[in-house]
Amino acid sequence: MKLEDLKGAYSAIFSLGDLCLTSLQLRDNNLRNFAGILDWVSSPDLKKVNMLLKNQFADFLNPDNLRIIQYVSDWDLLVWDEIYNIGFNHDFKTDKNTLSHLGGYGEVKEKYDRRIHRFLENLSTGQRILFIRTEANREEAAELESILCTMIKSDFSILIINHTDVNDLVEKEWSLNKVCAIELPNQDKWNANNHYWKRILDGVSLL
Repeated sequence: MKLEDLKGAYSAIFSLGDLCLTSLQLRDNNLRNFAGILDWVSSPDLKKVNMLLKNQFADFLNPDNLRIIQYVSDWDLLVWDEIYNIGFNHDFKTDKNTLSHLGGYGEVKEKYDRRIHRFLENLSTGQRILFIRTEANREEAAELESILCTMIKSDFSILIINHTDVNDLVEKEWSLNKVCAIELPNQDKWNANNHYWKRILDGVSLL
């Protein structure tokens, strides 16, 4: 799938990790109209994200699988879901949560349950959906494509963005029907690639 093929209008655009970079870029390009499940978490392992989707989010944020790691700021506690290898950096606030007790767990779980419901509803009713994932290999992307084919009745596309030692935007040929793979420079990917993201998302809109 070519980058040119991604152009057009979508019912929804979702980030599938691995960090909040995609969500920030979607917001800055006016392509984010609601919060997704993986927008503000760390999900370094796409195989685990694939498992999460395949399992329809079963046992996601199960308290038995959560490990409290550390304070990451005066306001936030890092909590890790050890089953799906997902880290929550921004959800467990220090006014209600400590290193020994997640007093705000109920609120966090309720918030993510709403996001899961909205995500699955969009998969069921959306006319065309775009998923964007940073950092993935071809095997993981092929598995993601296969899983989403079982979950979505309508059209969808997957954009994979890997940060490597390239000096420009490079399209890769992965020979997957619904996957467009590109590489971007990995030097200061948070701030130096804004013009590439604008180029990638040019012609993409929300219905």
